[in-house]
Amino acid sequence: MKKAVILFNLGGPDKLENVEPFLFNLFNDPAILNLPTLLRYPLAKLISNRRAPVAKKIYSELGGSSPILKLTKEQSDALEIKLNQTQGEDEYKCFIIMRCWNPRAKDVIKDVQLYSPDEVVLMPLYPQYSAATSGSSIKEWKDVCKKNNYHIKTSTICCYPTDQNFINAHTKEITKKIKYLKNFKLIFSAHGLPEKNIKKGDPYQWQVEQSVKKIVESLNDENLDWILSYQSRVGPLKWIGPSTETTIIENSKIGKHIVLVPIAFVSEHSETLVELDIEYKEIADANGCKNYTRVPALGINEDFIKAMSELIIKKNEYKINENLYPPKIQCPSNFKKCPCLNYE
Repeated sequence: MKKAVILFNLGGPDKLENVEPFLFNLFNDPAILNLPTLLRYPLAKLISNRRAPVAKKIYSELGGSSPILKLTKEQSDALEIKLNQTQGEDEYKCFIIMRCWNPRAKDVIKDVQLYSPDEVVLMPLYPQYSAATSGSSIKEWKDVCKKNNYHIKTSTICCYPTDQNFINAHTKEITKKIKYLKNFKLIFSAHGLPEKNIKKGDPYQWQVEQSVKKIVESLNDENLDWILSYQSRVGPLKWIGPSTETTIIENSKIGKHIVLVPIAFVSEHSETLVELDIEYKEIADANGCKNYTRVPALGINEDFIKAMSELIIKKNEYKINENLYPPKIQCPSNFKKCPCLNYE
């Protein structure tokens, strides 16, 4: 059987002139600004116009564009090789769809149709589910399929916050950095969300917490000094915390060696290469930090590629473990074999 694997990521501008339209696409997403189109469109235009100058400076630090497409292609190539090496009877081909910049779903669906697969597997490059990330990308794909009258068997890997290979990948990357360190603070940093999103039932925060819990257990150090924090806050709304910036300041002042782990990002991009590596380091230095280390995003880490490969190949073998999910929150996408519930 021929199987098409769709890898979802956020995307990023490929040149400085495209920073503002990229931001517009981001803020015009109903999952980001939950407003009627008549209100959302002009507001997205206003926000993207106002934020563009600052964002352009950020992408200038990266050479004038985002590296996320190049890095996602590397992940896609590695995953495709792994899938076809592991599974002899099926043929897999990976496709990339970015939510806010190219390649977009409306264009990639044409390539998928030309490939003519027997099944499509949706694989978000967001380990933890949020309506604003995985949910938005999955919805867009389904909308584009409907618009193009494309009906095909589809499986969805909505999230994998406690997948053992995913946990192993992080554990190994962290161990490489902290093995010989003393007096350090391990700061797991995830992209934040407004509190109102969580109160509406978005499972993102809970899933991030479960990822961190499993990684800490895997590191197996009872004296480990660690904390989970959230970065990239924008706008006037109250966001989940504590903030990564505040956490860095507090620990810099008491002489801790700062060690940052991007826990919800699997590809390097502006939030890691600029916000964590440059902006937060300057804040740490200004508050007395002498040592500052950043654990890399997973990228093509062998265990991470293995995690995605096994999730895709064994997707029909998972058994729901209800105890791993908060009783008040339902599975976000109502998948009968949802990997966010893990497997026994």
